[in-house]
Amino acid sequence: MAAGDEASEQARLAAERIARLKRQLEHAERAEEPWGSGVDGERRTASLLGQLTPHGWFLLHDVHWPGRPLANLDHVLVGPGGIVVVDAKNWSGAVEVRAGVLRQNGYSRNPAVDGSLGQAAAVAALVDAPHRHLVRSIICLTGQPDLADVTGSGVEVLGVNRVVARVAALPAVLDSQSVIGIYSHLGQQLTQPQSPAASDVRGSAGRHPPARPYQGGAYPSPVPARTGYRSVAGPPHLGSRSLGSQPNRGWLVAGLWSLLVLGIVVFALSTPLWNL
Repeated sequence: MAAGDEASEQARLAAERIARLKRQLEHAERAEEPWGSGVDGERRTASLLGQLTPHGWFLLHDVHWPGRPLANLDHVLVGPGGIVVVDAKNWSGAVEVRAGVLRQNGYSRNPAVDGSLGQAAAVAALVDAPHRHLVRSIICLTGQPDLADVTGSGVEVLGVNRVVARVAALPAVLDSQSVIGIYSHLGQQLTQPQSPAASDVRGSAGRHPPARPYQGGAYPSPVPARTGYRSVAGPPHLGSRSLGSQPNRGWLVAGLWSLLVLGIVVFALSTPLWNL
């Protein structure tokens, strides 16, 4: 290949690499934005849920989803009205429940409803049989603060401004001793460190044990600790993700920017030489 042809081919490859880096950068920046907005929604929901503590409710935020080591539960509430699993969503656009189906901008969001039911089922499996029917699920929408409806499967869909009043109005089904005992038990189970391979029974020794269901008898005594947003009686909060931290995507974006700038500089410096 002649020197001129080789230079042209190198210039073409460099230009393609720069274009590819730009596409990767744009994709990473788009992916980062909804993550941040989702965290803001969880933080706002947690702040409002704190209003329930004077009414005898205990809160767990950002804890493990039993059986799914890479997933989390946004908020788990234990109080006189039972056990409530709150899944916070920061959805945009028009959200409604039509004929029992949750829709966003006209499109069905049944996977979110199924996920909410799955979260409640996973938590219910950790408590004793007489209390399992007391677990309910709520999808909390921060972008539609005043919405109040229920899906055909019984999942309540509430705007963030409606959740506290709804939970506080639940009829009392647990006494204070049961509330604290269940809260302590769930906290110990839901804050155990988990690894991605925790659900693989073929793994090696040293793996963290999976959450254990309640086996009957007295619930364990609570110990003082933090839930991540306020100090209350209960087990330590060791959530898998801190709502105040930034995701690793920030490092990815910075790295892509550096590669893009470097590629442009190399391309600019090399082009005059190839044109000689």
